[in-house]
Amino acid sequence: MEQFWNITFQLLEGFKENCILFGVTLLVALPLGLLISMGSMSKILPIKAFCRTVVWIIRGTPLMLQLFVVYYIPPLLTDGSFKFSDRLSAAIIAFVINYAAYFSEIYRGGIESIPKGQYEAGYVLGMKKSQIFFKVVLLQVVKRIVAPMSNEIITLVKDTSLARVIAVGEILKNAEQFTKQGLIWPLFYTGAFFLIFCGVLTLLFRFIERRLDYYKG
Repeated sequence: MEQFWNITFQLLEGFKENCILFGVTLLVALPLGLLISMGSMSKILPIKAFCRTVVWIIRGTPLMLQLFVVYYIPPLLTDGSFKFSDRLSAAIIAFVINYAAYFSEIYRGGIESIPKGQYEAGYVLGMKKSQIFFKVVLLQVVKRIVAPMSNEIITLVKDTSLARVIAVGEILKNAEQFTKQGLIWPLFYTGAFFLIFCGVLTLLFRFIERRLDYYKG
């Protein structure tokens, strides 16, 4: 029993890194994804082309490869003068870029699903474009993107385990240390941490969806 609790505490230390990576990625990628979606829908062709190209590259390459690029390429390009002092920082940058690209497409789909007639009605009422977006469109967009956004956010929880490829001390990396001692069960035990975290998020998103039931359109 003592061994079980010692291993549990060590895994919790690793899971703290997963939670930091998850929280910071979500905090930064959500607004950044909205900005990228605006760029993707921009009428200024260079901005539109740039944003869509970035999204295409990020969505078309594995997150693991992007982690390697962010961590290893800057030192190679600067002859070693620039290095990440903290591997977690490199992981955060890679995750933010990756998930901002995915979130941007969810935002774009939600915004473009709103009928054009609602914009025209707002103009007739004398509203500015920004007023129409924040007071008429945004609430409808939020409701429509809750389900796909929640799916991506739950995927983010599990994807944080990929940070171990650049030696971030997350929970799976900590669990792998015990396999060298002949203990395999800690590796499977990590699944309980992810299941509980994802379960809490699932309940949270169901609550949000119920709260948004005021709009049936």
